[in-house]
Amino acid sequence: MSPARQQIIAIGGGGFSEGEPALDRYVLAQARRRSPTVSFVGTASGDSDRYVAKFYAAFTKLDCRPSHLPLFGRTPDLRAHLREQDIVYVGGGNTRSMLAVWREWGLPELLREALESGTLLCGISAGAICWFDQGVTDSGAEALEPLECLGFLPGSCCPHYHGEAERIPQTHRLLAEGRLAAVVAIDDGVAAHFVDGIAKCVAVSRDGADAYLVSVCDGQVDERPLEAERVRL
Repeated sequence: MSPARQQIIAIGGGGFSEGEPALDRYVLAQARRRSPTVSFVGTASGDSDRYVAKFYAAFTKLDCRPSHLPLFGRTPDLRAHLREQDIVYVGGGNTRSMLAVWREWGLPELLREALESGTLLCGISAGAICWFDQGVTDSGAEALEPLECLGFLPGSCCPHYHGEAERIPQTHRLLAEGRLAAVVAIDDGVAAHFVDGIAKCVAVSRDGADAYLVSVCDGQVDERPLEAERVRL
């Protein structure tokens, strides 16, 4: 039997939390089966009841079987829960706090198992950057900073690239200082889809939005569109 495709979809911003179902429909269409099971992980928001309710309000209208994975309330058997999922969908919020809680529960290892078994991993903002070696995060109150993440994808990631004024200059600064590897920078309304670690597709739901590879070349910051097929949603 050939190994399962390892799929990760990183969303710069938007999706169900902003009434943007096209991105969520794209995610569902990439699952290994029709009417997939999809579990929302809201750790970065402290399992916000409002955020979880938004997830259910959106996904109960789509062709899927939604659930959520709480880590601040009664937490189920994590391995058993993840084995049932076709998609794990991680919400936004404080990435540093999210990763600290995940590591306490041993969730990174279980997510790696899920990925290797064919479960699609995806998420918005914190749920996008967490899969890379590093993320550009606003988890602290000061300037944007690099954060060591899970390392399921190489390099770094920055969400909300053109959506928040400080994202571009701070990302360029961190690259110039040598504090980041090459950055996959993703606009709001954009999903960057990786298969077996390679960018396959950039799905776009907003005019003028895109995903970029930002790196340093000959001492200068170089920014160009991420090499992948474009799909307009």
